[in-house]
Amino acid sequence: MENNFENRIDIAELSNKAKELKTQIYSHIFGQKQFIDLLLIAILADGHVLIEGVPGVAKTLTGKLVAKTIDAEFKRIQFTPDLMPSDITGTSIFNTKTQDFEFKKGPLFANIVLADEINRSPAKTQSALFEAMEERQITVDGKTYLLESPFIILATQNPIEQEGTYRLPEAQLDRFIFKVIVTYPSPEDENLMLLNYHKNNTNFNKLDNVVKVLDKTTINYLKQLITKIVVDENLIQYISQIITSTRKNSSLYLGASPRAAIAMLNAAKANAAINGRDFVTPDDIKFIAYPVLRHRIILTPEKEMEGIQADMVIQQIIDKIEIPR
Repeated sequence: MENNFENRIDIAELSNKAKELKTQIYSHIFGQKQFIDLLLIAILADGHVLIEGVPGVAKTLTGKLVAKTIDAEFKRIQFTPDLMPSDITGTSIFNTKTQDFEFKKGPLFANIVLADEINRSPAKTQSALFEAMEERQITVDGKTYLLESPFIILATQNPIEQEGTYRLPEAQLDRFIFKVIVTYPSPEDENLMLLNYHKNNTNFNKLDNVVKVLDKTTINYLKQLITKIVVDENLIQYISQIITSTRKNSSLYLGASPRAAIAMLNAAKANAAINGRDFVTPDDIKFIAYPVLRHRIILTPEKEMEGIQADMVIQQIIDKIEIPR
């Protein structure tokens, strides 16, 4: 369906780049369209993403694919129980030639960092991520190093296998713009995947034919373009009402933070832009409300025992608030 309006800002390049990027990813991933959309939105909104799903649903592969479509430095960190903070931030090494210490940068010094099984490392290592995620900088031995923009962490975790894992602290969870739940593909998508694999003998981990669609300069330009997306005042109030309602809901022990409100605003702008609009609609806000809020709210013990899930409470909150006209 074509848009029957004239944009006030030129977002044609952004919309076209988004389509190109998704085309590249769809050539390797069958289904998971919402997951891919949310990853693209997070990149444009300059946010980190927590990806949760059972093994084998292409969490890591999709993260690598997104990184491959972007001409930027990519690093992958396999989180393990013995991973130390210096293993990800870097450390000072004594140079015998210069008789001085030199800082060797860790894998966090990249544009896109895939933190695989992030919940397998203890709190000490998790805390090393805080400054990088929020401040876009790393401090080692009293010296601060700025991280190059864009800087995005795509973190995966397995919700089923709990042995040898650690619960991420709420303060760290709040620094992820989205928590994306990756589910099994539909029977139709799984059938297409198997047919493609059978006919072409495709190695899904071989990504040599992926075309780079974006570079660092373009991403930073598009991020600035996102900030110009028009948001009516009544929609800003709509976001505020949703956030405030989480703090007053009897099913919740902890509501969403002000950081969640900002994340919702930025993500709604990015979603509007990739859909070819220079203005936000209520549907943009409702679409991104679930991934923005589900990891930031905590259910009361009673509701957890009843089997209530975060998305159910979010749905109830959205249903009770009048949609702006």
